[in-house]
Amino acid sequence: MTSTANSRPYHVIVFGASGFTGQFVVEEVTRTLSDGPKGTMKWAIAGRSRQKLEKVLEQASATLTKPELMSEVGIILADVGDLASLATMCKQGVVVLNCVGPYRFYGEPVVKACIENGTHYMDICGEPQFLEGMQLKYQSQAAENGVYVIGSCGFDSIPADMGIQFTRDHFKGTLTAVESFLTISTGPEGGCIHDGTWQSAVYGFADSDKLRALRKKAGYKPLPVVGKKIKRRSTLFFSKEIEQYAVPFMGADPSVVKRTQRFLHKEYQESPVQYGAYVGVGGISSLVKLFFAGILFCFMVKFAFGRKLLIKFPEFFSFGVFSKVGPTRKQMEDSSFCFTFLGEGYTEGQDPTKGKPNAKIRTQVKGPDAGYVATPIAMVQAALTLLSEPESLPKMGGVYTPGAAFIKTTLVDRLNKHGLQFSVMTSSEA
Repeated sequence: MTSTANSRPYHVIVFGASGFTGQFVVEEVTRTLSDGPKGTMKWAIAGRSRQKLEKVLEQASATLTKPELMSEVGIILADVGDLASLATMCKQGVVVLNCVGPYRFYGEPVVKACIENGTHYMDICGEPQFLEGMQLKYQSQAAENGVYVIGSCGFDSIPADMGIQFTRDHFKGTLTAVESFLTISTGPEGGCIHDGTWQSAVYGFADSDKLRALRKKAGYKPLPVVGKKIKRRSTLFFSKEIEQYAVPFMGADPSVVKRTQRFLHKEYQESPVQYGAYVGVGGISSLVKLFFAGILFCFMVKFAFGRKLLIKFPEFFSFGVFSKVGPTRKQMEDSSFCFTFLGEGYTEGQDPTKGKPNAKIRTQVKGPDAGYVATPIAMVQAALTLLSEPESLPKMGGVYTPGAAFIKTTLVDRLNKHGLQFSVMTSSEA
C-alpha cells in the first residue's frame, strides 16, 4: 500500500452505490473484502441518499457469512452536482470506483475532484467520447498529481483489452493482428440490459461528429502497420468462427484497445497490434429484429424528439434487449459471455516486413453475465491490483486504459481466480 493509503480512512469508495450497476459492485466488494481478515481493507459507499445507501448495504450483507462486518463500511453523502461534496468524498479514499453514468453528463466532475484531491479514479464507462476527452483534458494534471485515472474497467473493456495482452503474451513471435468475436448466452428466461447502457448509446451516436472533432484535436499520428494489413469484415456476415451472424462491435473496445496499443508503442516500443472487434447476433430471427431496430434507431437518433422517444421507451425500440428495470437475478445467473480472439503474426526470427504471417493463435476470455456479474468482478479486481501493486503500474500518474495501466501486473491472474477465465485454445504455425 502507498503512504496515501495509510493516511486516509478508506481504501475503496464505491460512488453511485445505489444505482443499478453500483449495487452489484457493492455486492462484489462485499464478497471480496468483508470476508477477509479484519481490518485488511477499509471501504465505503457513496451517493445522494443515505436511506438508499443503507438499503444497498442491507442487501449486500445477505451474501456474507459474517454480516456483522458490514457495520464497518462507511457511508458518504455525495452528489455530482455538489462539487464540495465530491471533494469531501475524494479526500477520504485512495481510489473511487465511479458507477454514475451516463459519464458524458456526470463523469467529469468526479474525475476532476479525484485529480485535485490526489485520489485514484476508475469507472466502467463504455463511451469513447468521454474516455478520450478525459485523456486529452486531464492527462498532464493527473500525471503531475500522481493520480491514476483508469476508465472502462468493466465489461467495456477489460476482457477485450486484457485479452489482447494475454494473446500477445502467449504468442511466440510478433503478434500483428487480432480479431475478437463476442457471443452472449442466456438461459430459458432470456436476458436484457439496463437502459443506462442504452442511453449512452443514444447520446453517443448523436454526438459522433463531436468524437471525430475530438480525435482531430488530439492530433494523433496513425499507428504503424506491422505485417499484413488486417482486412475489415462487412457490416453483416456469417462468422464460421462462432457459427452465427455477426456485426462490428459498436462499443468502446476498439477505441480502448487502440489507445492501449498507442501507449505500448510509445512507451515500450512494442509493435502495435491491429484489431477488429465483432459481436454475434444469432440466427435469422435475431437478424431480422436487428435489421428493423437498427434502421429505426439510426433514423430517430438524428432528431431531438426521436432521441426523447428512444430514451423513454428503450424496451420497445430495442425489441426487449434494453429495459428500464434491467435483468432479473435469475436472468443474470443464467447468462454468460465468451470472447474468442483470433490472432496472427510472425514466429521468432521471421521478418514481419517480408511475406505473409506464418503463425496463428486462438484464445478465449469467458465469464458470467457480462454487465452485472463480470463487470463488478473486473472493476473490483482492477482496484485491488492498483492498491496492491503500485510498483507495477506506469511510473507516472495519468489517464490510462486498462491494458496500459495493468500490462505489468497480475490482473489477469486475479481475474482467473474470480470467474473470468483467460485461456489459450490453439497455437500453430502456417
